Amino acid sequence: MVSMSNSDPLASTALVHEPVALVEESAALVQAPRTLRIRLDLSYDGTNFHGWASQPGQRTVQGEIEAGLGLVLRCPTVLTVAGRTDAGVHARHQVAHFDVEQARWEKLAPRGAEPTAEACTTALVRRLNGVIARAYGQWMRDRALNAPKGTADVVIREAHVVSSDFDARFSALGRHYCYRLMSGAVDPLRRFDVLSLEHPLDVDLMNRAAAQLLGEHDFLSYCRSREGATTIRTLTRLEFKPSSTVLVHRSTVLVHPSTALVHRSGALTPQQGTSESALVECFVDADAFCHSMVRSLVGALVEVGLGRRSVDWPYELLQACSRTSAAPIAPAHGLTLEGVDYPAPDQWASRAQQARSRRDSCCGDRS
Repeated sequence: MVSMSNSDPLASTALVHEPVALVEESAALVQAPRTLRIRLDLSYDGTNFHGWASQPGQRTVQGEIEAGLGLVLRCPTVLTVAGRTDAGVHARHQVAHFDVEQARWEKLAPRGAEPTAEACTTALVRRLNGVIARAYGQWMRDRALNAPKGTADVVIREAHVVSSDFDARFSALGRHYCYRLMSGAVDPLRRFDVLSLEHPLDVDLMNRAAAQLLGEHDFLSYCRSREGATTIRTLTRLEFKPSSTVLVHRSTVLVHPSTALVHRSGALTPQQGTSESALVECFVDADAFCHSMVRSLVGALVEVGLGRRSVDWPYELLQACSRTSAAPIAPAHGLTLEGVDYPAPDQWASRAQQARSRRDSCCGDRS
């Protein structure tokens, strides 16, 4: 039995306040809302965006999605993304995540239905795409432009409930980009995702130069660095390949001045003339990328492919390790983020910890 002598006021005070503190702590634990982590897989056409990251007064991918999530979930939401893309850069497969209170999340389920993960994620994708499409349609109408009804330049492909160990940025093992170039006449249907060049490229020379850049290096000469940030990256693939896709422009040839038609087997068939534009794709893979790194690599190698620089020049730039001799930067519109790799779920946390320890002050995963 504890004695409560009047001669020991401190002991009395401790006995009075300790239970109160325990009660308050327990109440806080009970009242703290449970949150869920949601992974989004998405695609976007970067033509009319000022990049991924939110910017005041500018239309950005992050800004559009967060605005849509705010309407659907009825609360502010902040996205974390696998790789922040620059203005004009596209993404065929981008990954992001956000956290939301479980109570708000379960309200997504259709009325009368159980708030299962499948029901809520299906509802989120449908509603979010609808909100984004309506906002895009209004944005186009404000500029007197036409857009097919129900379409948008950013689309949420999938949503998944994941553990809090998942981090869209730091859990990633690698990113895959593709830069597309075309020699010959500009195809109007590909003008926003393919860089058109006046002269053909020597693919073999570019690949010889690219092979010297593979591995772990300090890519300062190929990055827009920030003070105190590392520019060391591991480049696992840098390869130019002629595409099996041929961009073809067809025009009718006037064979007879009066009819412009040729008789063949009793049928009237327009005579076609064809000019082909060769599409070349540059595949670039790494654990992460610094700001403008992919476009700088492509810009330097294109100089080699056009015969303006020697095969060794890109490697000499790398060895110089200086922004004063920086590589030329290829235009943004030819670049597309093709995908992001992640380890198994039980390795998400360890991978994120490893990435953070290596790149605490990193210049970012930007293209």
